[in-house]
Amino acid sequence: MNRIPISKPNITDAEKAAVMEVMESGFLAQGPRTALFEEKFARLCEVKHAIAVNNGTCALMIALLANGIGPGDEVITTPFTFMATTNAILFTGAKPVFVDIEPETLNIDPELIEAAITPKTKAILPVHLYGHMCNMDSIQTIADKHNLKIIEDACQSVKAYYKGKYAGSYGTGAFSFYATKNLMTGEGGMITTNNDEVAENCRMIRSHGMKQRYYHDILGYNFRMMDLQAAIGLAQLDRLEAMMVRRRFNAQYLNQHIETVTTPSVQKGCEHVWHQYTIKVNGGRHRDDAVKSLNEAGIDVGIYYPVPVHKQKSIQSFIGDVTMPVSEKMAMQVLSLPVHPLLSEEDLDRIVTEVNKL
Repeated sequence: MNRIPISKPNITDAEKAAVMEVMESGFLAQGPRTALFEEKFARLCEVKHAIAVNNGTCALMIALLANGIGPGDEVITTPFTFMATTNAILFTGAKPVFVDIEPETLNIDPELIEAAITPKTKAILPVHLYGHMCNMDSIQTIADKHNLKIIEDACQSVKAYYKGKYAGSYGTGAFSFYATKNLMTGEGGMITTNNDEVAENCRMIRSHGMKQRYYHDILGYNFRMMDLQAAIGLAQLDRLEAMMVRRRFNAQYLNQHIETVTTPSVQKGCEHVWHQYTIKVNGGRHRDDAVKSLNEAGIDVGIYYPVPVHKQKSIQSFIGDVTMPVSEKMAMQVLSLPVHPLLSEEDLDRIVTEVNKL
């Protein structure tokens, strides 16, 4: 019996040819393909600027730094996310302040944000988890009221939208193109913004603080994207819509046929892009038993995330003892099933059959 992987890089001859063209050109570092990738990605997100970088973690860190976030500042975010979200805040010298999540979407709960604001708060960093955007109307209203920056962790949410606006277009967005993402370059990231000053800061921070070669205006890093990565991204962009259609079909099929667990919902006004299809095993059977059963049936699954960030050992000294009851409960229930575009209808039927045994 063939195993059904939880994710699989979607690589075709187009990506292979694009990489070979770059190899043969001799221009491997950041160059014309990176610039074209930035231009096309900005159009995709309907923003003025897109700045390509080496990975999503650096995209988050640069986005924060470019908005003036640093030591002594506080950034409100969610504890139910990948560790990179919080690491990026800490790398700037700022402090993460956690707000619990909505049990339905697993995204940050806007109703809890204002209570977490202090005189040190400088930004809200919502995470569009699994490809479903947060309630950005409420978050934008709070940010405007308190004069706070919005830094969107859109690492899982290329082309997701909320009420007609795309992820990465509300404030400063950060995207990841890791190998398993909906649009991938192996490793890679992108920052999006409509703010000219923020965009200029991002470009300098990613490249040793330079506007002009060998003239260093600020302290910067080497966080550039290579043309090899950009070439893969350009080939992926050409097929992104078709891959999104397939993910949407797969998710709808699972929603329609799975009966034994809580399936994911899509909030009104949102377009989910289904980076992950995450169920909740919240009755009867223990989640870890469900993982074992599905693995034994040849279905790979993922748990995103088994330990909320506020409970991670690496940040305890920064935040102390914090309780986030919804996040802690969801961490015991969530289970992600394969939803990627390379699934066959036979694969989908097998997934449904095995899940309905739980």
